[in-house]
Amino acid sequence: MEKQINIYLSDILESIEEIDSYFVDKKYDFYEFLQDVKTKRAVERNLEIIGEAVNRILKIKPDIELCGSKHIVALRNRIIHSYDNISYEIIWGIMLKHLPILKEEIIRLID
Repeated sequence: MEKQINIYLSDILESIEEIDSYFVDKKYDFYEFLQDVKTKRAVERNLEIIGEAVNRILKIKPDIELCGSKHIVALRNRIIHSYDNISYEIIWGIMLKHLPILKEEIIRLID
């Protein structure tokens, strides 16, 4: 795999692990998450990084095997350009359902 792609893959993995780290000492609780502005903003920022890294990877290797890559980029665009219209229910679902799958894919691609 191209060196630059591996750098972007590592950035994605780091962002996922950072999001995971916000919940190490506490259970996943949606209502607590809604009240925690710092964590919400940190999650948003990491999702932006993930989306930008995926976007850059797709420019280099459009056929890379990443499930939902176009949705990941679309989420990044929505967070950045439509910040006042973010659904935290969707963000929460992505954190619980999609990031673990993406993490496995990224680890597989790095190896």
